[in-house]
Amino acid sequence: MRWIGLLLIAAAFVVPIPWFVELAGKHDPTALLSQYFGVLALIAMGISQLLATRFSLLEVIFGGLDRIYVLHKWLGIIALALVLLHDTIDAEMDGLGGETLVTEIAETLGEVSLYGLLILGTISVLTFVPYHLWKYTHKLMGGFFAASALHYAFILKPFAVTDPLGVYVLVFCALGIVAYLYTLVPSGSFRGWRAYTISTIEHTGGAVAVSLTPSKRGIKHQAGQFAFIQFMIPGFQEVHPFTISKAPDGERTLRFTIKDLGDFTGNIADTLKVGAPVRVCGPFGHFRLRQKQQNQIWIASGVGVTPFLAWADALGDAAGPVHLFYSARMRSAAPHLEELEGIAAAKPNLHLHFIDTAQDGRLTAKRVRDVVGGHQSRIAVSFCGPAEMRRSLERQLKNTGFNMRSLQYEEFEIRSGIGFRRLVDRLFRKASKPS
Repeated sequence: MRWIGLLLIAAAFVVPIPWFVELAGKHDPTALLSQYFGVLALIAMGISQLLATRFSLLEVIFGGLDRIYVLHKWLGIIALALVLLHDTIDAEMDGLGGETLVTEIAETLGEVSLYGLLILGTISVLTFVPYHLWKYTHKLMGGFFAASALHYAFILKPFAVTDPLGVYVLVFCALGIVAYLYTLVPSGSFRGWRAYTISTIEHTGGAVAVSLTPSKRGIKHQAGQFAFIQFMIPGFQEVHPFTISKAPDGERTLRFTIKDLGDFTGNIADTLKVGAPVRVCGPFGHFRLRQKQQNQIWIASGVGVTPFLAWADALGDAAGPVHLFYSARMRSAAPHLEELEGIAAAKPNLHLHFIDTAQDGRLTAKRVRDVVGGHQSRIAVSFCGPAEMRRSLERQLKNTGFNMRSLQYEEFEIRSGIGFRRLVDRLFRKASKPS
């Protein structure tokens, strides 16, 4: 996540404070605090809706799209907490005028949006809810945000919507609603989708590698990036993000390696056919190859090897040396292992270390250190795999002397919970330790 983006969001939250301070001398401070929480909730929701558009400029400001999705999630959670605070703390003030039919409707819209956001917010953080159900219910979030914006515009409050504070908040409301409407537009209308056809389908290590040929002009990507793809097959048209598992070429062909990890991906092998049409939107992500003359460590687990496969293919002679540690439960469950072995054999600066976890156990920082040696603090580390594995290795590597400020990783799961299970597990481990 880039600091400039976080600072801009913090500034958006701070800007209304002087206006509220000015109002504090004229109105109940507790009610004003509730009003401020409501304003912050609208600002957070407006920015969150903007982040859902996947505009390329957003990656310049906030970082890779995987990080943007994490920020989108937490802004939504913060907004929901602020809405609850706004509802819990009495926001009513004397001397604001009499109730009208319009203000009563605005009150009702506020209640509707509160309960709607609570229900959909709960569904969003429950990761066991099937993806297709989560996706469609999540789309309704913008509708309840629009209801909140109307509540704000017409409710009785200590300032007019034409005042500087009122206009400021309305800008975020309008921005969020326009962004929401944009996300509702069918994906092929004007959102940068390119037409492809499936050229080959290969099975590799329990995954399916789907190669695509552009029908006209394909996308131009860098090794390690991902794209959203939509297979134009009836009943199988959900849009999903996948890493591009090959380096760029002059023909702009693509390959996506897809593991059976859910309802959608579980039917890939039986559904896709050579020649079937596909649409691709992208590329996205800042998980880029470091073409520098420095020691590098790449750590991959299972299908997390896909960006490193593209990196390995694009690795220049002057880069490295690079040590790629690739973990899978056995050779037959390791996608593209033979291809990687071929690339490593042809590139002296790429050293492949395969870890068969069924026989050798999990990869540890000690094993990495024993293989690499040297000055660990000067080695750049990149990781792609499950978040739990990353956190465990990050702690180990830091304790072993590696510089974790150089760690580069991609969020393996764009859709994620809020860490309740991890917190409970951590507390349970601490409670279980002998005193």
